Amino acid sequence: MNKIPNRQAICDVLIEQANTDKDIVVLCSDSRGSASFAPYVAAHPDQYVEVGIAEQNLVSIAAGLAKCGKKSFVASPACFLSTRSYEQAKVDVAYSNTNVILIGISGGISYGALGMSHHSAQDIAAMASVPNMRVYIPSDRHQTKCLIEALLKDEKPAYIRVGRNPVEDIYEEGNVPFEMDKATVIAEGTDVAIIACGEMVKPAADAAELLKAKGISATVLDMYCIKPLDTEAIIKAANNAKAVITVEEHSPFGGLGSMVSQVVGRECPKKVINLALPDEPVITGTSQEVFDYYGLNAEGIAKTAMELV
Repeated sequence: MNKIPNRQAICDVLIEQANTDKDIVVLCSDSRGSASFAPYVAAHPDQYVEVGIAEQNLVSIAAGLAKCGKKSFVASPACFLSTRSYEQAKVDVAYSNTNVILIGISGGISYGALGMSHHSAQDIAAMASVPNMRVYIPSDRHQTKCLIEALLKDEKPAYIRVGRNPVEDIYEEGNVPFEMDKATVIAEGTDVAIIACGEMVKPAADAAELLKAKGISATVLDMYCIKPLDTEAIIKAANNAKAVITVEEHSPFGGLGSMVSQVVGRECPKKVINLALPDEPVITGTSQEVFDYYGLNAEGIAKTAMELV
């Protein structure tokens, strides 16, 4: 079982790249520990800015540094980064088109026991609705590494959400079928298309195996690129299936399910079922306990698929 969370994978890439790229700067809001950036601070103290618990200032300072030629990486809990500093993300980062990567750590319901105040079940909808803002939710540490390396090569704003805990590997080190802004096809089938993002990709892939044992073939898409959305992959998967299921650690409104439904409804009408968190404060528990309770696990996804086909 993998013990390296995606946030640590981000830190590892930036430590290595900052050895030669002195324009990289990391900014935190008293969150270097929870962001797994303590090793980065130790390695590159001159390329780090501690702002303290002041998320609005955090984003504005990052944008200012980017305007001076720096490559700003901002790490803060997703629940605060996507709400408290929303105006700064909208205006200073996206509207001003600055080279700032916003990293929402402990996203979704990672802070399970702390309740709704610390959950970020709205960040996909919020960030994706802002012009110029890209949104990514990588599914494992290897894909996360590829994503950060790709983002270092451009100068456009982006929001990345990563969870708090390690997730099982989906890909192999050195053998990640990564293409920027293109969904990864994990499995191909003709009965149902399962489109998932982030921590929901692994249970989606496991669900496909459960369905295979029942004689049901499933396509599984890892839609790590929420915006820009890989519409071509969605249309192809939907055309080859009888129905579509989306799976996300997000509110049922404005997230991956809503976006996929728009594409399918416009291009290749099929039934779309969105598996997501409910429109209510979720139960208290660990991430896995919450996922299990709401059917956001392999068994729940497979059950939904069998009911559809």
